[in-house]
Amino acid sequence: MCGIAGILQMPQASGSADLDAIGRMTNRLHHRGPDAHGSWCDRDAGIAFGHRRLSIVDLTDAGRQPMLSESGRFVITFNGEIYNYPSLRQELQRLGQNFIGSSDTEVLLAMIERRGFEAALARCNGMFAIGLWDRQTRTLHLARDRMGKKPLYVARTRNAAVFASELKAINAFPDFHPEINPCGVAEFLARGWLPDEHCIWKDVFKLPPGNILSFGADELLASRDAAALRAKARTWWSLADIAKHGRKNPVSADDGELVSHLDGLLRDAVSKRMVADVPIGLFLSGGIDSSTVVALMQSQSTRPVRTFTIGFGEPAFDEAASAAAVARHLGTDHTELRLTPSEAMDVIPELPRIWDEPFADESQIPTLLLSRLARRDVTVVLSGDGGDECFAGYSRHLLTARLAPLLNSNRALRRTAAMGVSLLARGLREDIADALPLPGRLRRMIGSDRINRLAQLFAGNDAGDMYRKVMRLSELQLTPEQVTDSAKVPPLNDLLSDFIVRDMIGYLPGDILVKLDRASMATGLEARCPILDHRVVEFSWRLPNTAKVRDGQGKWILRQVLSRYLPRHLIDRPKQGFDVPVGAWLKGPLRSWAADLLSESRLNHQNLLDVQRVQSCWQDHLSGNRDHSRMLWAVLMLQSWLGTVVEQSTSRSIDTLEPAQ
Repeated sequence: MCGIAGILQMPQASGSADLDAIGRMTNRLHHRGPDAHGSWCDRDAGIAFGHRRLSIVDLTDAGRQPMLSESGRFVITFNGEIYNYPSLRQELQRLGQNFIGSSDTEVLLAMIERRGFEAALARCNGMFAIGLWDRQTRTLHLARDRMGKKPLYVARTRNAAVFASELKAINAFPDFHPEINPCGVAEFLARGWLPDEHCIWKDVFKLPPGNILSFGADELLASRDAAALRAKARTWWSLADIAKHGRKNPVSADDGELVSHLDGLLRDAVSKRMVADVPIGLFLSGGIDSSTVVALMQSQSTRPVRTFTIGFGEPAFDEAASAAAVARHLGTDHTELRLTPSEAMDVIPELPRIWDEPFADESQIPTLLLSRLARRDVTVVLSGDGGDECFAGYSRHLLTARLAPLLNSNRALRRTAAMGVSLLARGLREDIADALPLPGRLRRMIGSDRINRLAQLFAGNDAGDMYRKVMRLSELQLTPEQVTDSAKVPPLNDLLSDFIVRDMIGYLPGDILVKLDRASMATGLEARCPILDHRVVEFSWRLPNTAKVRDGQGKWILRQVLSRYLPRHLIDRPKQGFDVPVGAWLKGPLRSWAADLLSESRLNHQNLLDVQRVQSCWQDHLSGNRDHSRMLWAVLMLQSWLGTVVEQSTSRSIDTLEPAQ
């Protein structure tokens, strides 16, 4: 796991001093690779690569990067892990390949030389972002893993194209002049995160998951901006195609066979991700996903697995007790951290710097603190991320499955239902809902914005519109930019599958995996996601919906796998998620911080938001009329980002320039 960066200059700029900025760029990624650094440069070709290393496999100098292939034709800077590299290594050795070290990077380079880049990627089981320079054809190849676990930003400047694991490295390139992208602001305010097809800076994009982008210096002349360069990307693995193929070719087997097959796939995926030359552990929430991973992990370990969890003082948000119960049953070496509002306040000022772009998933706070906790004892952790997306674990999945007859009915009936739910939402204040003798989950739904999202679900015109309305945070921006749905989403002809594929194409790489990557890598910790092994993902799309949602519960098949390792009382409990009580904190210990960022003067200074609407929502939240915490958190994260990252980027603070070697 590492941080990577690269520069390719246009012909007229070839060999200029800008190539020396590769050292400055990789310095900005020190947190991703604190163990070693390296750079490589060919001034005649106008190319430079940089690398920061977090040593996981082959801790010797034989694993240093950038790395040249045996013939010298290819140079690579690589971030990630190839989990099946031992079998690939054996295959290559049978063909006469010799290896200097034992790293997966060397195996990948040898596979590229023998098979070609795209064919080599197809053979890899892993997570990665790659910069590859072909010295023979003078072509730069950029690639990203299937699910988008590892980030790869690309920027088009006046005289070059630059790429890096994080925006802070691109900001360090002298020819990059950051300018806020209004479309990016609109997308963020609508979602709370930025999808891959957008960036908060103009002329920057994220290479989409499962894509390759190839170009030479001469081709930059015909790609005068980031959009033109991005158009050259091609797909080497398509989730949309996997979903369509899976729905057309469902697996034919009984329940027992399906459960056994998934058990075997997950067991192998976990086993492959337990390979490391450094200490390894697991994030344990006590939920279905992480409990399944730790159960499979412990069953294949000769010693107690190190597990880490985080707890809150508010019982409605606290899963620590469940995690501890799972840990006791399995016999793991368990560590728990109790999070207080003061600790949250301490970490909030760091969030814009760590995430680079505005990011408003409030669970970023416990994920970051949990990463810091785990890093004291281990260098690698496994997580349960991906279970909700693969096996229908979100409340929106259960709603679409449960309400399918109504949601598939005519628009007039759906609109009538939407009006009724909206009237209920307006008629019940948060404080009134708390006083009613209602079940806890229903009370929280009425007191939050969830009931409003239910109304939006009924009001949608089609599957795509329903999904956008359910996921949308707000319409607070003043910019005229319209939020789009440019990701290629295949129609799958049933609402549950339509929602899941949108989650996997957009929400998963744009929110969940960004959160995990930035939080873990900010502490020099590698996070691995066995449920997102591409074989598991492909199998999940061949499952019938009844294997995902059954008897009013999501993740039915995953629960059956887990029941082979844990008793039912540790499995059958309501889903809580990794949320934090931001709504309560904004009324209490975070109130003064929020009030400052939401003041009329600050909002008017930025001139990006409808000031009156923001202030109205803020007062409404404080009075208890409605929980606007999700929307307010997005505004607060934008304001905080504008006040830190933008000022730092535009001031161009001088770093020590490390020349390329």
